[in-house]
Amino acid sequence: MTADHPSAPVDEPAGGAPEHHATGGAPEHHESILLDEPTTADLRAKVTEAWREFARALADRVRDLPSGGHLEVTLDPTASGIGDAVYSVSVDAGEEGRLSARAVGNATLPQGYRLDRAAVADMVALGWSPPGVVPGSGEQFGLDCGTDEATRLAAVLSRTLRDVYGAPHPAFLVYLVHDAEGEALPVEPLGTARSEFGPDRDVEADLDEALAAAAAAQSGENDVLALEERVRTVVSTMLKSASDQLQVDSDGDINIRAGSAMVFVRVRDNPPLVDVFSPVLTEVEPTERLYVKLSELTNRMPIGRLYCADDTVWASIPVFGRNFQPTHLMLAVQVMTGLADELDDRLHGEFGGKRFFGEGDKPARAEEHRTGMYL
Repeated sequence: MTADHPSAPVDEPAGGAPEHHATGGAPEHHESILLDEPTTADLRAKVTEAWREFARALADRVRDLPSGGHLEVTLDPTASGIGDAVYSVSVDAGEEGRLSARAVGNATLPQGYRLDRAAVADMVALGWSPPGVVPGSGEQFGLDCGTDEATRLAAVLSRTLRDVYGAPHPAFLVYLVHDAEGEALPVEPLGTARSEFGPDRDVEADLDEALAAAAAAQSGENDVLALEERVRTVVSTMLKSASDQLQVDSDGDINIRAGSAMVFVRVRDNPPLVDVFSPVLTEVEPTERLYVKLSELTNRMPIGRLYCADDTVWASIPVFGRNFQPTHLMLAVQVMTGLADELDDRLHGEFGGKRFFGEGDKPARAEEHRTGMYL
């Protein structure tokens, strides 16, 4: 699964439905229902792989949930632009290895965000019982099972969040895990989803500490390994997460959600280079007008470039790996996250095509990323 972006000049063109039921079968079957058709584009494969990683991690967390423990996953309303609507699923661990799963129903959803008949039918097809049918489910959809069915349950929860509630990517999810007393339980990350537990930190102090650690980690004996570690340190500090909790996909890229766009950070070893790139628009028709537009925008950017190749508009900012400067990578990530989120909307309106996450995602925040001056 490779979603490499080609090295094409900016002004030169480069020349089905998943299974619906989530019951029965071996564990491999439950992971396979998260796969899309093999004919889909490589960029979709990246998203699919992220969901598979999330489902695998979720199955492990559910299986290890102690008696009285509670796990909840919610589609972040602020990131997905759904306002007061809170789409969530939860699992409670009972005695003797029993699990009680619940999913939000229409009773708690505001008008305009409630599930229609087709969505309710999808919920039932996935294995949920309608609200009130399972004892104790109240106004929520219910599903009870044992810990030996954790893999199946994780697949159902993942499909619910993705296919019914409309989460475009696990990065739009937040989760919490706590014990019977409400105390947070330390758990491994759920893929690219974000934990709701975490202290507010002094970003500037953390950044100084991270830069010092990156400089100390420099090693002449293994420049490639040292560069990877320094890149992870800088990015994790910017994302306010631990370095070892960064989600690196199957291509070795660090994934960063930027509103309706996705930004990838890749370390290359020959020559040493850090590539910060984003597929701004996919399935776009290459035209002379598009090439002219991208060339004009590139000329107005302080760093980086835009180009079209393989029916995809790419944005790329390279950072030299030799004599690596962490501040240069920070600038590249800051510019790219703001640039990609703003540009995909602009170019989509003018040239069509598809944004990475489609409609209904977090709008651009120009005041935060300060990209307006570049465009």
